[in-house]
Amino acid sequence: MGRSIAVVGSGPGGMYAVQGLLDRVPDCQVDVMERLPSPFGLIRGGVAPDHQKTKRVSKAYERTLSNPRVRYFGNVEVGRDIRVPNLLTMYDAVVLAYGAPHDNKLGVAGEDLPNVFGSNAFVGWYNGHPDFKDLNPDLDVRSAAIIGVGNVALDVARVLSKTSREMSTTDLVTYAAEATTGSPLEDVFMIGRRGPVEATFTNVELREMGELENAAPVIDPDHLPGKIVANYMSDRDLRLREKNIETMRSFLNVSPKGKKKRIYFDFFLSPMEILGNNRVEGVRCERTKVGIDGKVRRLGEVVDIPAEIVITCIGSRAFPIDNLPFNDALGTVVNDGGKVSNRLYAVGWLKRGAAGTIGTNKNDSLEVVDRLVAEFNGPERDGCAAIDTFFNNQGTRIVSFEEWQIIDRLEVEAASDGAPRKKFTTPQEMIAALELAQGA
Repeated sequence: MGRSIAVVGSGPGGMYAVQGLLDRVPDCQVDVMERLPSPFGLIRGGVAPDHQKTKRVSKAYERTLSNPRVRYFGNVEVGRDIRVPNLLTMYDAVVLAYGAPHDNKLGVAGEDLPNVFGSNAFVGWYNGHPDFKDLNPDLDVRSAAIIGVGNVALDVARVLSKTSREMSTTDLVTYAAEATTGSPLEDVFMIGRRGPVEATFTNVELREMGELENAAPVIDPDHLPGKIVANYMSDRDLRLREKNIETMRSFLNVSPKGKKKRIYFDFFLSPMEILGNNRVEGVRCERTKVGIDGKVRRLGEVVDIPAEIVITCIGSRAFPIDNLPFNDALGTVVNDGGKVSNRLYAVGWLKRGAAGTIGTNKNDSLEVVDRLVAEFNGPERDGCAAIDTFFNNQGTRIVSFEEWQIIDRLEVEAASDGAPRKKFTTPQEMIAALELAQGA
């Protein structure tokens, strides 16, 4: 019969765990539970729509879900449709991989003003994620502030700044395309508490900011060091940061002539307050400096940045389900090297926090899988048969992987010329289209 394992979540962390189980346990069966009908988590809902090459990793995940020893249970929410204790009675092990979908709070006054959004919400909105499709940000604005200096901040700035022609080959959803390209936005301010040396951009994404059709990057040359002095960084990190400084220095030569928009890289500013009464009017910051030890020191000088919309890109956090032990400070499930409790494990951002790239999840998940496999004990459970009985009795509308492939095909067929797909934005739309296609 073989061991049976349930994996909760089909994003990168979960999919690498599934493939690791298939490779290490030749006779195992793996059932993947996903809250939405659509699989692959942040690949669909978090990767920027103009980064289609990054999304191609989903092809590897599709091969994993196509394995006859894997079953996909889309449209199943663990914690609602079935609970973790139920899964543990059925399966030899359970792997939690449901990610970190909630935004961290900035913790300053004014954060609750209208038109202030966390990046998970805002990125989910322009990616057509069902949870955020009704976010309705007001983009009838001339200035925007993005708090954070990492890749997500670059993504947001880019989507706000690109022309309709630049976005025509993406899967940006229609309502977001209309809002962004119709916006009178002129100034985008990216605010970082530290300097360009500490910014966590990857160089490939950073270089894109100097190649935009209608937006020019603006950076204070005095913020760019001639030589990086950072004793708190590894040699590898220093080499990466040197490339970033070189790219940012090249921005000084980008001509703004003929370009409507400006993207300001505002370093050494620590947000103190989001200004406004009934809506956002700006961000009040204090100037800072970074010592050679990497510590930030406040300088006492206050600077106000104009902004009619604010997007915070300061990381995300998970949430607890079914009374699992939870570290509220870190926003992760309490675990020891991925082990939560007997036969229960966590991988990905749920395990270690929202950090790293898509590829970071691979080795992390495989390490947890190695531990899980080493700890198999007791008689085999027949989780696959038990879960089928459970859902049949409950009447849950499960979307199988084969059915997701039909939905996927319908999205691709509906795309305009040059675009990869036209997304459905609710589970109800997906299932209705699926059932119509199946009945045809």
